[in-house]
Amino acid sequence: MLEVGAPAADFSLKDQHGQDVSLSDFRGDKNVVLVFYPFAFSGVCTGELCEIRDEFVDFSGPSSALLAVSCDHMFSLRAFAKQESLPFPLLSDFWPHGEVSSAYGVFNERLGCPGRATFVIDRAGVLRWQVENKIPQARDLADYRTILAQLE
Repeated sequence: MLEVGAPAADFSLKDQHGQDVSLSDFRGDKNVVLVFYPFAFSGVCTGELCEIRDEFVDFSGPSSALLAVSCDHMFSLRAFAKQESLPFPLLSDFWPHGEVSSAYGVFNERLGCPGRATFVIDRAGVLRWQVENKIPQARDLADYRTILAQLE
């Protein structure tokens, strides 16, 4: 994983609608909560992203944005976002397969997917916080709220 206090690796990925989204799009404007998750439609990932959806106001707005990344194809992410009414960008790290997940040190070569990891990046593009959970273990959203409050 990256080192807290270091610049976050910039990237550009397609969202579920085929639009390019780059980390640098938010520089100088918003803090970014970057959520890597293994697989769309899987039990723990669906539960986590729906919990984020239900608490979305805490992770978006004038000062922060949430971006969720998996190696699923854009069309799968579109169906997933529609089925679960997910209001935030789901970014596809499909091709080159796992390139962004690898840049953040969370690509699981054996499974071909990112691990369950979160990075909070400030407006200057600096990594301020990170956590990686075991794939079957959901994250605690209270941690996100705490670090974002410190960045306000």
